[in-house]
Amino acid sequence: MASMYFLFLLSILIIPVLILVILTIILKPRTTKIPIKGRHVFITGGSSGIGYALAHEAASQGARVSILARNVDKLEEACNSIRLSTGIDVSVFSVDVRNFDDVKKAINEADPIDVLICNQGVFIPEEFNKQEVDTIKFMMDVNLMGTFHLIKAVLPSMKSRKDRGPCSIALMSSQAGQVGIYGYAAYAASKFGLRGLAESLQQEVISDNIHISLIFPPDTETPGLAEENKTKPEITSIIAASSGAKKADEVAITALNGIKSGSFIIPCNFDGLLLSLATAGMSPQRSPAMALLEVATTSILRFVGFFYLWNWYASIEKWNAQKIRT
Repeated sequence: MASMYFLFLLSILIIPVLILVILTIILKPRTTKIPIKGRHVFITGGSSGIGYALAHEAASQGARVSILARNVDKLEEACNSIRLSTGIDVSVFSVDVRNFDDVKKAINEADPIDVLICNQGVFIPEEFNKQEVDTIKFMMDVNLMGTFHLIKAVLPSMKSRKDRGPCSIALMSSQAGQVGIYGYAAYAASKFGLRGLAESLQQEVISDNIHISLIFPPDTETPGLAEENKTKPEITSIIAASSGAKKADEVAITALNGIKSGSFIIPCNFDGLLLSLATAGMSPQRSPAMALLEVATTSILRFVGFFYLWNWYASIEKWNAQKIRT
């Protein structure tokens, strides 16, 4: 009896170790490190919020930084602020990412770029039935097509660079790019699209030592969030509140650390980690430990996900019932 108990315990230990060994052998792309000190980091949406925090953190770590946004005054303000706190001058580019020719011109002027962070984004929450087509198109053009424009502009020089050190292209998605939420239909579609782009693009550029990262921040305390909250449907606020909000500098540090480690998926809080495990799908994974965690938790997280969905749909039903009564 004792020997059977021993064999049972041994099998519990051996199976995970065996899976870990197999994962270590088969995982591709392999682990990598992407240094930023002394290298050129180009950040869009860099005049405020997460983008500004990323620029500040990258400059603090010794990177040569360029920021791109539409508003010239905000760009200059961000530039001066970073100079005062770090002593580093950053280059600024006033460009609308919806215009490919202007994007290409800015990228060519900034070249060579070692790390591109596509952080630009707009979010206008509203029930899909009420949202104007022009508003939907605006979000798609900035969040999704703007990212296509940036990558199309930077890839030729990044692929043909003389220095074959590792480069990075990071896409700023959202937890709304992992799970759909009431009032986020158009925004979620623009962010879900980034995942398909990232997964496909990684296969195309891995031979050029270019590494793709997909960042999934939660609600973040930025000027943009304050504006979003003014028009956000009440039920959206109730559902989204469960994830909580983070500070922009916290998100920036997590994101930059993920980029430097070559991580494909970069969650920014605990809920984001759970979502990343639950939605791992066929995304690349470099870390054997994280891959083992994904394998081990898939079923249980699907089960836990049903409780989240139950809570959300119960909240929606209650909210709609209150609307009918009033």
